[in-house]
Amino acid sequence: MRILLAEDDDAIRRDVSQALEMAGYVVDSEANGEEAWFLGDTETYAAAILDLGLPGMDGLSVLKRWRKAGRNFPVLVLTARGAWTERVEGIDAGADDYLPKPFRMEEMLARLRAILRRSGGQANPVIRIGEAELDTRQMRLSIGGVPLSLSPQEYRLVAYLMHHQGRVVSQQELSEHLQSVHFERESNAIEVLVGRVRRKLPVPLIETRRGFGYIVEQTADSP
Repeated sequence: MRILLAEDDDAIRRDVSQALEMAGYVVDSEANGEEAWFLGDTETYAAAILDLGLPGMDGLSVLKRWRKAGRNFPVLVLTARGAWTERVEGIDAGADDYLPKPFRMEEMLARLRAILRRSGGQANPVIRIGEAELDTRQMRLSIGGVPLSLSPQEYRLVAYLMHHQGRVVSQQELSEHLQSVHFERESNAIEVLVGRVRRKLPVPLIETRRGFGYIVEQTADSP
């Protein structure tokens, strides 16, 4: 999944980016509020992590402009400001969660997973579809209880489709969520990636809808 990180502190931005990438996310990061607003307004993200104290345009203004424009991806707000009134203002402006600095990376990742689950209608960190079980905390896919060895990109593909089970996802949407804005997107990259994942799966999981995209179907025992 592709995450937008807007943080002006170089050390925090670097550390959070590294933690997100190690957790299997694709990250676009910006230090300036204007640039962050533009990316969030023109690119596709699963979620954003937004510092309130940004130069150029403060984080609260960025958030309000996103929401006014109908950009509804979940937003986790980071801030050094501790006043409860500012937390309330952020939530009222459309933030999905709030994390004051300093924070532990484990908590930041847990809160991010939670808002992503809520946005996808998932309450449990483990998503089960038939024999497939996706543990979003361990970044692990198991089939019939047997873990599969997936590359980070392969895991991101399966995770995105399972988060959006029951919905056809186009190649363009997958490309936007699995690759950074700075990455040169090849026309057949998603098709190749899906083929590679399918060869590793012992059961059929990802279906093709010709001319539309890919889908992981819900089952009777899916949440």
